[in-house]
Parts: sequence; C-alpha cells; structure tokens
Amino acid sequence: MMCGIAGVYGLEGIADAQGLAKGLTNSIQHRGPDASNTYADELVVLVHTRLSILDLDERSNQPFKDPAGRYVLVFNGEIYNFKAVKKELSSYTFTTESDTEVLLAAWLKWGIDCLSRFNGMFAFTIWDKAKKELFIVRDRMGIKPVYFYQGDKNFVFGSELRALLYTGLVPRKLASEHLAEYLKYQTVHAPRTLLKDVFLIPAGSYLKIADATVTEHQYWKAEEQVAQRKVDAASVKAETKQLLIEAVDRRLVSDVRIGAFLSGGIDSSLLVGIIRKELNKPIDTFAITFKEKEFSEAKYSRMVAERFQTQHHEIELSSEDFKEKIPLALDAMDHPSGDGPNSYTVAEAVKKQGITVALSGLGGDELFAGYPFFTRHLDLQQKKYLLSFPPFIRGIIGKLLMQVKPGTTSQKIAETLSLPYFDLAYTYPVNRRVLAENWISKLLGKETKRDVLSEEINELFAFGTFGSRLPELSKVSLVELGTYMQNALLRDTDQMSMAHALEVRVPFLDHKLVSHCLSISDKLKYPKYPKSLLIESFEGLLPDEVVHREKMGFVLPWENWLRNDLKSLLDSSFTFLSSTRHFDAMAIMELKTSFENKQDGINWSRVWPLVTLGAWMQKHEID
Repeated sequence: MMCGIAGVYGLEGIADAQGLAKGLTNSIQHRGPDASNTYADELVVLVHTRLSILDLDERSNQPFKDPAGRYVLVFNGEIYNFKAVKKELSSYTFTTESDTEVLLAAWLKWGIDCLSRFNGMFAFTIWDKAKKELFIVRDRMGIKPVYFYQGDKNFVFGSELRALLYTGLVPRKLASEHLAEYLKYQTVHAPRTLLKDVFLIPAGSYLKIADATVTEHQYWKAEEQVAQRKVDAASVKAETKQLLIEAVDRRLVSDVRIGAFLSGGIDSSLLVGIIRKELNKPIDTFAITFKEKEFSEAKYSRMVAERFQTQHHEIELSSEDFKEKIPLALDAMDHPSGDGPNSYTVAEAVKKQGITVALSGLGGDELFAGYPFFTRHLDLQQKKYLLSFPPFIRGIIGKLLMQVKPGTTSQKIAETLSLPYFDLAYTYPVNRRVLAENWISKLLGKETKRDVLSEEINELFAFGTFGSRLPELSKVSLVELGTYMQNALLRDTDQMSMAHALEVRVPFLDHKLVSHCLSISDKLKYPKYPKSLLIESFEGLLPDEVVHREKMGFVLPWENWLRNDLKSLLDSSFTFLSSTRHFDAMAIMELKTSFENKQDGINWSRVWPLVTLGAWMQKHEID
C-alpha cells in the first residue's frame, strides 16, 4: 500500500502526544486519503495514512500490531512477492490478505534478516515495545524516502520533510553547506538534504534506535551483488528477458485499477508489450498528448496501444495547462529540485481517470546505457593517450570544438578534455552539472572547489572495492542509479505522484534485474543504437518506428514562460534569495539579468533550481 508514515521517538518535552499525532497525520494526509490512524505510548508516536491498494479491508489499516501486541508496524510501499513469502510462514495465522501482515509475520520469524526475502519498494518502521527498539528501513533502490532528524531529546522521521517541520522539533534552517552541490546538480544526494541536520536514510539501509542511540546499517549494495561478468550473448539476452518479464508481472498485483504510462518511447512501450504479449494481461494505458503538435508524441503512443490492443486513454493538454499547474507543483514540492512540474501534471491527469497505480519506464536508460554519456565514457577510456598532451593543448582542442559546434554538449566535452584524469569521479560531475563553477562561487560569495559527489564516486571505485571490478558501462549505471536517479527522478516522482495519491511502480528497478544488468560485459551492452541489448532481448516485440525514433520528452517553452507569464515566480524567488544571508545579492540579480537578456549561455535550466529553492524556503519559512 502506498502511504505516508511519520513518527517521533523520545517524547520528553512533548505535553500533548495525541495532538502531535493528529498534526503529523494532517501533514501527510495527501499521501494516504483512504484511512489514517496513530499509535502512542510513553516513548513513541507513530502515524500512518493509507492509500489502499492490496486488501482494501479496514483490517489492514495501520499501525499494524502482531497478535501478541509486542510489535507495531507502519509501512509505506509494496512487497511484490508477499504471496511467496507468506508460503514460508505456515505457522502464523493470518487475519488479512495484505502484504502488511506478511511483512510483520516475516519480522517475527526472521527479524531484520527478513529483508533479504523481500522484493519491493518500501519504507517501514517497526517498534519493539518489549526491547524499546525502533527500526526504520528503506528499500534497496531508494524508491521510497524516509527523512530523519536527531535532536537532543527527540528523534523525528517521516515520508516527507513537511512532517518533520510540522512537529516544531526540527529547526527551519537551510543547510547552506550543501548549496553548492544543489546549484551544481539541481539536487543534493542522500544522506544529505537542504534542511539543516535533516538526513535521508540511504538506499538499502536501516536505522536502529535503542537507548537514545542511533546506528545505521547497510544491508544491500548493488555493486556487491555482481559475482562475475556475463559474456555469453544468448544467455544474457534470455536472462534479461526473463527477469524483466518477472519484474513486470510482480508489479501487476493490485486490488485496485492499474494503468501504465505510455509515452511511445522504448521503455514504456516495452513494458506495455510485455504485459499484453508475454503475460497476456489487460492494461489501461495513458498518454499525455498536446494540442501543440510539435510537443506531442501521440503518434507513437497510439501506434503501440493499437499494436498491443490496450485500453488506451489520451489526455490532451496544452502547454498552457502545464503552465497553470506550475505554482501548484511548487506548492506540492517537499524538497527543492530542478524538475517536478511535469510529473505533477501527468500524475494529476492520470489520477483523475480513476487510476491509483501506474507503471513507469524509469530506469531503462540507466540500466541499458540509454544516455549519450555512456558511449562518451567508453570512448574516453580508449583515448586516455590524450592525457599525455599538456593541459593547454587539450584546452585549445576544446575551444576549437566549441567554435565549430557551439552548445552545451561541446562545452562539457571541452571541459572534460581539460581534466587531469578521465575517471568517472572527474567526468561524471561535469556531465551532470547544471550551473558553472564560476557562477556558483559568485552566487555564494566564496570558492566552492570541493565536490562531495566527486569524492564519493572516487571512493566507490577505489582500487580493491567491489565497484572497481565492474565493467565500465556498469560503473556509469551504478553512478546514475545512485545519484540522479535516486535523488532527482525518484524523489520527484514520489513527491509529485503522492501529491495526488497515485502510486508509481518501476519494474526496471527490480533489484534482481539491476544486479543482472551490472554484471553484463561492455561488449554485450555497448549500444549499437540506444539500448540495443534491451531491444534484442525482446526481438520483434516493438515496431521499428518506436525503436529507432528520436528521443523527445517534454519539450515545453520554459524559456518563454520564465521571461513572460511566469516572470513573477522568477522575480519572487530571486528577490527573496537576494535578501537572505546565503547568497550574494548582486550576483543573484546578475544571474537573473543574464537569463532575461539571453546572455552567457544562461538558459531556464540554470535558473529554475533557484526558483524552486526560493519558493520552497518561503512556503516553509526556512531561514
């Protein structure tokens, strides 16, 4: 069940625990409008809001207790293989048909080791009343978030930052030490957040709180699952096909109506093809179409829907419809981001069609080398001889490239050529960077040479680590999955879909499929064309027009909007940020002017993270 969870451990100084529980419930009620309940004793308050998906009976409402009343569970997410796990629990007498009860029964039998048996996306908390121990767990791929704050007397956690802020126990202060990272990458990476002393539990990890002591444990690392490189083409394709089919099938378990996003791209089309041709199951498909034909992908989504005979729904929107939703999306944004409004608008439109669960193709590009950087990285590994040239020579080559072919790609290639090494710790941050270093230094009024992300990538692939043994393309996948995917795409998907109580499931991020893909040799994965291994694993399933089409995505007129109709949003955020102690006021206004006058290559994507930051700080009264 897709829900909201929140709680407080340590109630010293809290006079009204029930009032606190009620307020916490209200702060995350949008995540679970079907039911809400609380648990409170002398040490903890636990809150749950429910979006009913499996076993709609109120017996499955949470907080959920075991028969003896020792354990209390609040759970957000889905255990897709709960029926298989349930078969191993024959000694337990079940009273519901929910995955919630299976989770708790598994905990009773195996304790924390039950995590190795689960296939799903989840964030859950279990309170052991006998031992006075609290466990907070996050799924392997970091699909469901859990934020936390540890004060002197209280420990606070929740599915969203707004729940933590509601308690009044968490200072409303900006984590200014992470601003350079945010401006550079339009997000900050777990465990960091933009709230001072508030953290995100890392993917594949859990916290144990006992005697007011918090310890963190990592139970799963993607790179440690790769035993050896897979090099046999036939077996790799067969296994890829089987694992993805199984991943999709698991995610079709639901007691409510389920649909699939269908953009007409490779990933979403493939999922729909698997559902209809491999699994022979019905599916509702949803495509956002545009009145402005230059934005619309309707031709391709319609082609796929007709090929697989789905119950197809086209939701026609105009760019104006999107523009009108932007203030609402900013209001729903729980953590600042460089993206989000698209997800907000699409989720709202699908929810209005009566859908509670939707499948998404997120993860296909990251696993199967779908981005241009994958091939650029391989090319660089074969051209390390360039490092023997003096830096100024490589700089000249880069400048010539920019003159011949101006643009962001050429600029990033030029910067890459000037790097001291071509390792991922150096090249990946350049690839993902939004705002240039000189601008970040000006905006913050100080040098910002240290790059935490670069340091973490370096550590991940240090000699002798599991990461260092991966194929080169798998190294890129691992970084993509652990950085932009988790901390931008998945976070935006969660906060924007749950704003409308819509559950989004992501088959490509099934942990078994991820482990398999990381083990595939570069020779097999190297894309003869984008995601060729994935396509060849399902040969003939998709029409050639879809396989070889140009990538579109949402190409909306942001430049024009922010200079005209949405200029008030830009003005409001930039004026506010210039008044804070975190930014240099003159530099903020200089950046704004550069954007408005189309100078220095400052386009909308450079200023949008600042728009969302300013809006978020004002809404939540962040210092």
